[in-house]
Amino acid sequence: MIYVTESAEQTMNVAFEFGKTLQAGDVVLLKGDMGAGKTVFAKGVAKALGIDPDEVLSPTYAYMNDYDGKLYHYDCYRLSCGEDALKLGLTDYFYENGVCLIEWSENIKEVLPPDCKTVVIENVGDGKRRITL
Repeated sequence: MIYVTESAEQTMNVAFEFGKTLQAGDVVLLKGDMGAGKTVFAKGVAKALGIDPDEVLSPTYAYMNDYDGKLYHYDCYRLSCGEDALKLGLTDYFYENGVCLIEWSENIKEVLPPDCKTVVIENVGDGKRRITL
């Protein structure tokens, strides 16, 4: 499915509907350039999982934020390889009972589970985003 959104609110709504389809143990790769809207998308998924979206922040400096074991939101931008994720214990959460959302997953591709879902978010200009689920 492809959606074009014109605001952060619309992006969150698409993510909310997508989030309602997720199950515990799902790993979702959020692909997109810096500023594409990956964290806004994470807020919508969080809302679908019963988490206050205002609590969801980019995990850039923490590598991963844990929202009550329901949602694990990763930012792997500063990791250079899967070995880094292993050493930090980040891969352990792939097999827990929450949903994992991973930004910059290409940096740890060698340790990702085989059955990940992918969401691509592209800034297409004029404040619009193309979201491919």
